[in-house]
Amino acid sequence: MPSANKHTCTKQRSGRGHGGLQCPPWRCSAFGAACIWHSAAAGGTGFSLCSLPKTAALALLLLGSAAAQVLSPAEILDADMRVLQERHFPELKAAAVEITSHSYPYRFYLSRTLDVTEHKEQQTDQRAIRFSKFQRQIVVQVTGNYFASYSGRLMDRTERVKRTYLDVMLPIISAIAPRLTSEPKVAAYAIEISHHVRKDVLGVTVESIENLAVIVPRSMAERAAAGRDVVDQITTLRASSVYMDGNLVSLWPEQGEASWKDQAPKPEVVAPAEPAPAPIATDISPTALQQKQTSYQGMLDRIVRELDSTAHFVSYSPPVLVAFHKASYLQLSISTNLAPSAAGSQYRIAALAFDNHISHLIRPLLAFFKDDPDFEGVLFSSTVKIPSVTQSVEFFLPFRELRRYETYDITGQQLINSGYVLINGERVGLDLQAAESGIR
Repeated sequence: MPSANKHTCTKQRSGRGHGGLQCPPWRCSAFGAACIWHSAAAGGTGFSLCSLPKTAALALLLLGSAAAQVLSPAEILDADMRVLQERHFPELKAAAVEITSHSYPYRFYLSRTLDVTEHKEQQTDQRAIRFSKFQRQIVVQVTGNYFASYSGRLMDRTERVKRTYLDVMLPIISAIAPRLTSEPKVAAYAIEISHHVRKDVLGVTVESIENLAVIVPRSMAERAAAGRDVVDQITTLRASSVYMDGNLVSLWPEQGEASWKDQAPKPEVVAPAEPAPAPIATDISPTALQQKQTSYQGMLDRIVRELDSTAHFVSYSPPVLVAFHKASYLQLSISTNLAPSAAGSQYRIAALAFDNHISHLIRPLLAFFKDDPDFEGVLFSSTVKIPSVTQSVEFFLPFRELRRYETYDITGQQLINSGYVLINGERVGLDLQAAESGIR
């Protein structure tokens, strides 16, 4: 750790900023300890810290371990999330104990509220572990405040993200992910942490807060939790979606800024209904399709057996390869049952069929295909049923875009925009958010 030197602080209510009046002790530590500045030596890490005495830090650690860190199921409004919270409450509590007892380089608190002073953190609700939804996928959400301060001069954005990820987020993932491997509904882990950054503004050192959120796909989280190799851990970060102060960011140039922005949780605008890019010309004659069908028949039979409980395949219409718009698609005929509350326009019904049923079949289906198949897409042909209403909805989705959806590189809306949607045999444009929010 860099050498410790006493410092003075600007007199601000927020407790941020250094380089002015003598710092009031109550602003810099929860127990009134003297404020200590850990300035970075030449070539150092660029960290700073207002440090507690070891005995006080130990007392705080014990208090945090004893306090409830998991949100009560009764406080969760979403019925599905409440069921998951109740089902896995013991596992989440065990993970919370591991998280709060971990030794972090700087003080860390689980918290329902980001961007608060450490003094205020002592009075803040710290029940910060819960099931939630992010971009229509179920995630385990954890939020907290990390009282490390990075030098903006010595550490760029990528280095700050990597440091907080390795020092704080990875221990959280390692505590939770192994305990939830039996829960198939978890798609990712959403970890939100605030940390501090020092920058020079007109010759004055000013400290501000960065709010960092990393969405880690489930498979990558489990891999990172199982290993100790730093290369694997950074690979997991590179496969995740990273948000800084609410904005999707790209940490490495080769990832491409656009591919990250595709996942931004903002209102989505449906692009004009233009045809999807034409795939490379392939033989889609009946004879060629039958030959492909034969080569995949064993796998198709296994898909029906293993996914039928969730897909609800139509027994009299087994999977078959069909031709559409000069491309071949694997047609899966399924039945989708919606609650009476789903009644409304044909667009609302189609949107809810995708969000509540079809989107949940994509990743289990793609798991059967380790390599890209010898056809261009998948046709989910659904007969949607709600009381007194039956509707046909067909989603023609390119396989390359299904792969991007599988790895969280695009949203469900963007996946739909890349293909075709037919309602009762007629092509339509479908805006999921607009359709689902329509008044009945």
